[in-house]
Amino acid sequence: MNLFTYGTLMAPDIMREVSGTLLESVSVTLSGYQRFQVQGEQYPGIISEAGQKVTGILYLNVPADAVKRLDLFEGEMYNRIPVSVARDSDGETVSAMAYVFKDEYAHRLSTSAWDFENFLQNGKQLFEDQYGGFNDI
Repeated sequence: MNLFTYGTLMAPDIMREVSGTLLESVSVTLSGYQRFQVQGEQYPGIISEAGQKVTGILYLNVPADAVKRLDLFEGEMYNRIPVSVARDSDGETVSAMAYVFKDEYAHRLSTSAWDFENFLQNGKQLFEDQYGGFNDI
């Protein structure tokens, strides 16, 4: 399975910690979705939104045991669904799965866009300090 990531899992060290493995990746874009900061958190959620795009990282050939770990990490606010993404290098469409924010939790999304570079500079350490579940996966 290929997995599109658009938040904390874009950081290779976080992905390795959560998935339990080192994965090959490429930069991609997902059309028809928008990314928002989850209120009071360092991580985002995406929701369907026509005309919008979300940049991210596509991890290739994610093994089944890593998917189980990722499902636990993402938790109840997200559904893993099939999507098509475009590779940034050549525009080729690739099938993948993505964790999309469930409609019933949409009220938890802020109106602020989530930015990966800002996360790396200002939120990553706080996220790693606050997230106690790494050892429970």
